[in-house]
Amino acid sequence: MSDTFDPPGQPEPTPPVSFASLLPAHTGPSVEAFSFSGRGSEYFRIWIVNLLLSVVTFGIYSAWAKVRRLRYFYDNTTVAGTSFEYHGNPIAILKGRIVAVVLLFGYQFAFNYNPLLGMIALLVFALAVPWLIWRSLQFKLYNSSYRGIRFGFRGNAGGAYKVYLLLPLLTLLTLYLLTPFTHQRIKRFQHNESRFGASHFSFDGSVGSFYKTYLVGFGIYLAGFIAIVVALGGTALIAAGRQFGAHSVFSFMLLFFALYAWTFLMYPLFLTLLQNLIWNHTRLGEHHFRSAMRWPRMMFIAFTNIIGIVVTLGLFTPFAQIRALRYKIESMSLHAAGNLDEFIADHAAQGSAAGEGMSDLLDFDLSL
Repeated sequence: MSDTFDPPGQPEPTPPVSFASLLPAHTGPSVEAFSFSGRGSEYFRIWIVNLLLSVVTFGIYSAWAKVRRLRYFYDNTTVAGTSFEYHGNPIAILKGRIVAVVLLFGYQFAFNYNPLLGMIALLVFALAVPWLIWRSLQFKLYNSSYRGIRFGFRGNAGGAYKVYLLLPLLTLLTLYLLTPFTHQRIKRFQHNESRFGASHFSFDGSVGSFYKTYLVGFGIYLAGFIAIVVALGGTALIAAGRQFGAHSVFSFMLLFFALYAWTFLMYPLFLTLLQNLIWNHTRLGEHHFRSAMRWPRMMFIAFTNIIGIVVTLGLFTPFAQIRALRYKIESMSLHAAGNLDEFIADHAAQGSAAGEGMSDLLDFDLSL
């Protein structure tokens, strides 16, 4: 029994209210992994129909094929429980391809007709490409959305000419020693000028990190190249020294095949290093991305994919694309600084307003 007596009808005393309880609950950082649900068997049907119709229409249907392909990829790419959407217009893509084909054929015809005319055509082509890439970036991002909010690209033509014309020319003049620097500037331009709704992406990858990645990739390639030459080159030379015949020819063919295979496998290795570098230095507002690709896994996927494609005479191609794409996407994650739903809700109205009136302007895609 209680030692105190409360008179009947008296309400229970209300506990004191702390000031902290009146503040909004703090939502800490969260990690949202990307996922990809596409399947090779599903994509095979899209791929084979796209291929057949593109052949029958002499390539005209390829614009519609691209839209079907991208819609499938976007619809099956999910983060935080929602997939992306692609809204591209096939007619705009077809325009871009017609312009590109006209430029290429005009350039080839001009050189065959007259060297001076060919040089003029080359100059026109070089001046046109940065503008085409700039418009293509606008088209691609504007026609991509997530939860009803469009992406966008705010970069101007001047920036495009700097990173897609001036820097490549300087890279060529320096015998490609500026390649990592140019690559860093291109990615900085692409990411810094991109936006989601009213929130902008940012990129802080340094020039030094690009040079380091290129040197690591080149070092691994050189080490493998030397190991193959030492292991197989000596055998080939010994066989040729004894008697140049079928055995020595086979030894040299094996050497060249091994070097070619190693060179081919360097692409997924380099792709892995670059994807991790680029996305680990990319942010969306206060949120940042992470990529955790592992090059042994990527090299295994690439190696088994090429075997499958060769054995099936190309029919394994859509399955190979799905395998590689799934690994790239599912290696990505978004590290949200706060509640992602609140972030998207805050930007929904602004993002929709920012995209109004742009559909007429962004009706062109390079799409090569």
